[in-house]
Amino acid sequence: MAIKGRVTVQEIADMTGVSKYAVSRALSGKSGVSAKTREMILRAAGQLGYFKDDAKQFAVDPVDDNQRIYGTIVVLFPNVRFQNNESVYWGPVFDGIKARLNERGVDILTLTEPSRDHVFSLLNPDAIQGIITVGSISTAILLEMRRLHIPVVMVDHEDPAYRCDTIFSDNFSCMRDLVAKLISKGYKDLQFLGDISDAQSFLERYIAFKTVLDQAGLPYQPIPELIGPEAKDVHLLMENFPEQALPEVLVCVNDSHAQFAIEALEKRGIRIPQSCAITGFDNTFVHLPLLATVNVNKELLGMRAVDQLLWRMANRGSAYEKKLIYGDVILREQFAYEKQE
Repeated sequence: MAIKGRVTVQEIADMTGVSKYAVSRALSGKSGVSAKTREMILRAAGQLGYFKDDAKQFAVDPVDDNQRIYGTIVVLFPNVRFQNNESVYWGPVFDGIKARLNERGVDILTLTEPSRDHVFSLLNPDAIQGIITVGSISTAILLEMRRLHIPVVMVDHEDPAYRCDTIFSDNFSCMRDLVAKLISKGYKDLQFLGDISDAQSFLERYIAFKTVLDQAGLPYQPIPELIGPEAKDVHLLMENFPEQALPEVLVCVNDSHAQFAIEALEKRGIRIPQSCAITGFDNTFVHLPLLATVNVNKELLGMRAVDQLLWRMANRGSAYEKKLIYGDVILREQFAYEKQE
């Protein structure tokens, strides 16, 4: 009897009654397929054995670039509009993941965090060798992943309910150095903008911001609206923020917040940076009139996540690790000037 080969995209299309194009986009996590259709395709793929592989346990040498890794690595994005592989931040992270997996010849399956049903019940742990999560994943989904008993690496997220290896930019050190540079330029009145409960990275950046001000002996009275849930809608917040309460520098949690703040303030006729200088983080918008930002090597975050996953596959009993990647503080010279006493 002939041994059946791997399930094809055409077989999945025939079973579901949709096009090969739709199947391909669903399996790769790309847009253009509804959530209902995507789940139907994944369910059919699981029933046909698409996620199954004859390779079970095997030794992995994380430094052997010529070793063939059998099975599939799942890359899981949250079900959030701005956290996907098309965003200016997460897109390059995904590119780094994909490039490193391609170097090792590893199959990749991209999924969006399911809002319902148990998508992970479709994934055979004998075929899925590991999972890389990108961004904030819900605790419920992380606990659902636990039943697979396979290595997981999180990029830019951690959860006390699910411990695993994590990869972060060095948020504390980078924000510490950014604020220290601002103070060295003579700025003393600074406020932080960003919902610090929204992400671990945001909280770490805020702690560093406040720590440097405390160490420099500069007064700081946080404005609750700037660091609370209201900061999720930066446009609305800045459209109604009293002009007389604007600080010398608005230190934004990332470049996206900085962009929205600049748009809203300039719409009111407030001059940037003359009336209020603004800083960002991530270096995703190079043409913004930012006083400073931090250049995060986003592709490297993705590549190092793959490296860590391969290492974890070979060292499952070792203690979990948190890796930090430093970013460079960039002062935009055309907007950086010494404050006059």
